[in-house]
Amino acid sequence: MSTQNNLINSSNNMKSIIHLPIDNGFSCLRGLSPKKLRFEIEYSLGKGTTSNAFLFYRENKSLLNRKTILINPPGANFQEVFIPELKKIISDKSEELVIIIGHVNPNRVKLLREIAIEFSQVRIICSNPAGILLKELWNQTKPSQKNIINKQNSRILPIPQLTLVKQEETISIQNDYELKLIPAPTARWPGGLITFEEKTGLLMSDKLFGGHICTEEWAESNRASTDEERRHYFDCLMRPMVNQINRIVEKLELLNISAIAPCHGPAIETSWRSLLNDYQRWGDQQTKASIKIVLLFASAYGNTASIADTLAKGINSTGVQVKSLNCEFAKASELVESIKEANAYLIGSPTLGGHAPTPIISALGTLLAEGDRNKPVGIFGSYGWSGEAVDLLESKLHDGGFEFAFNPIKIKFSPNAQSLKMIEETGVMFARKLIKEEKRQQRQLSGGISTTKSDPALLALGKVIGSLSVLTAQKGEEEDTINSAMIASWISQASFSPPGITVAVAKDRAVEALLHTDDMFALNILDENNYQKLLKQFLQPFTPGSNRLSGLDLLSSPGKQPILPEALAWIEGCVKQRMECGDHWLIYAEILHGKVLNQNGITAVHHRRTGATY
Repeated sequence: MSTQNNLINSSNNMKSIIHLPIDNGFSCLRGLSPKKLRFEIEYSLGKGTTSNAFLFYRENKSLLNRKTILINPPGANFQEVFIPELKKIISDKSEELVIIIGHVNPNRVKLLREIAIEFSQVRIICSNPAGILLKELWNQTKPSQKNIINKQNSRILPIPQLTLVKQEETISIQNDYELKLIPAPTARWPGGLITFEEKTGLLMSDKLFGGHICTEEWAESNRASTDEERRHYFDCLMRPMVNQINRIVEKLELLNISAIAPCHGPAIETSWRSLLNDYQRWGDQQTKASIKIVLLFASAYGNTASIADTLAKGINSTGVQVKSLNCEFAKASELVESIKEANAYLIGSPTLGGHAPTPIISALGTLLAEGDRNKPVGIFGSYGWSGEAVDLLESKLHDGGFEFAFNPIKIKFSPNAQSLKMIEETGVMFARKLIKEEKRQQRQLSGGISTTKSDPALLALGKVIGSLSVLTAQKGEEEDTINSAMIASWISQASFSPPGITVAVAKDRAVEALLHTDDMFALNILDENNYQKLLKQFLQPFTPGSNRLSGLDLLSSPGKQPILPEALAWIEGCVKQRMECGDHWLIYAEILHGKVLNQNGITAVHHRRTGATY
């Protein structure tokens, strides 16, 4: 496929559009954003993003009765650069423009409204659930902190003609292209619709298989080059819907695919089959987990869904299973079955006009009727002005005899970097309580004796020792800065040239989110003579979202990483690789800077009785 680029610069947060020709009269219009678009957990790697739209257009303008087909236009974030590019390609505003929508959210609806203003003949093809959402969102204005009272003054035209896809169907267009439309509903995107072009074999997979990476290259260079970003995207968004995702993947495997082009990130040409396998492999742990949490939500503007995603990611990092159900589209029988199977419950709602949406009220009634009062519950939600929906959930569940696992999470408008950190750590805390209770019950059944810790091999493994250190990491700028820290002893030098180390980090550690490729951190190696105070500081229980470095007198490394003056020595590293090792990530980092702070000190060493625990 050709990758000739026509770059259009924009002063709007450095966003731009590039034109990537795919075949005759078939192109990708890729929106580039070097910075992340919003505060959502899947953007937290901070590597920017792309938004891939696809266009079938008339190369010969003299031909009549040929439509322009636009597939998966971006959201309003790219409006200022996308619409001018579209107008260059479609010079005749009266020409029919058919738009195929893979998923619906308020950001995309806002752009669709602007397209309807610019072009007089617009028709939208979408799935039946997407059509319902489009009708609900078309005349709504998303509340914002900048505009709380006055609605936007932009002109809103009537919704264009809708063509609803209720089952798989194929449409023929110019140049012998055949578009196979495949409904792909999930809890997060109930209106999901995948488009497969049969002549070129290109699967336009919408939200599936994406990764937030800003690149002008049409396709990834190899599978390893985007593995971390696609895995992070899967963990943030797909894992709570793994059963639905697996069913979709099984259906896609029957297609004669040559390449996959998701909404976000480069296309996958040579290794798309291994990515399909990875999606199923990454979800295996989820399906085998012994502890299950059902997560019930509805989300008018996407903010409550972002909270749900972040909670689920924190929970999943512990190995506990989350099953997400969108209450607007979940069947009553599935709702009842999921509640009965779950070990704990989460329910979240936006506040709309001072009330919770009707589907949430219905789901709350089902939870009150079918839920077990001996199982914990957590509630969350977003709001623009008041937040009555979360208050309603709290009062009804409290009066119903349920015990709350954490204080209600109420986020005004969209979550920011700090609140996302708090939400994810709340999910981790919630899951750890369930794991602790399961282990307590197992000990009771076995008579209170733990045979695992006395296993001869684990006793021998416990003789492997490591230096006691405090790993500190900081990321972001100004008000978006977040930091974290942990006690580390699973550390080893890994290379001489360049000098490098490996650090094992448990998947559910708060600092893990700050240790992705190209992230910086500092390793503060503790002194045998004064490590107890620091050990006490960092081994204490922290509330979700709390600053683990608060109140400490800190130095700063050249890479602006926190340094503890009491340390024996410090080294600053840059993460170069991550390898998944069971319940830990093994981080390899190249050492950039370092200093011995106490020339006469001795390294503190961690001695263990067994290899079953730290």
